[in-house]
Amino acid sequence: MNIGFDLDKVFIDTPPFIPKSIIDRLYKKRDNGVLLYRIPGKPEQIIRALTHIPLLRRPMRENLEFLQRFPKDKNKLYLISSRFKFLEGQTQRIIKKHNFDHIFDAMFFNFSNEQPHVFKNRIIRNLKLDYYIDDDLSLLNYAAKNNPATKFFWLNGIKAKQAVEKNITKISKLSEIFP
Repeated sequence: MNIGFDLDKVFIDTPPFIPKSIIDRLYKKRDNGVLLYRIPGKPEQIIRALTHIPLLRRPMRENLEFLQRFPKDKNKLYLISSRFKFLEGQTQRIIKKHNFDHIFDAMFFNFSNEQPHVFKNRIIRNLKLDYYIDDDLSLLNYAAKNNPATKFFWLNGIKAKQAVEKNITKISKLSEIFP
């Protein structure tokens, strides 16, 4: 089985005390109903880079432990993150700190600053993923429409009431994928 995972809010938490609505406002924008993500200017990149230091980005222990226990003999695991180029240094530190290079069969990062939903959709399609787990419902709805054979999981969407595509399942922790 080919299984893909997002990084942020799946294995690495967001900075404490910053509401999701503010994070969404900083990252996403809508243009006539079309999903678009903002690529920040230089001053905002500096601020965002500071919020990505490991002290402010705590690991999500339960999900990391699940990943380490997950049987890898019949599965291929992929890390697919849409982090932009300006976060490459912080991302490499996280990869080393949590030994992700030893856990995942391959890792894909959006260091070319492509639109995140377009980047992830392309990777999901190229890898022919069976499952993909992410916390971003807008992105999941986009990818689910374009990859009907893939089963998507919306992490932390369990209490939300937003509409989801038929191949998206809401979960609150990774262990719910395979009960």
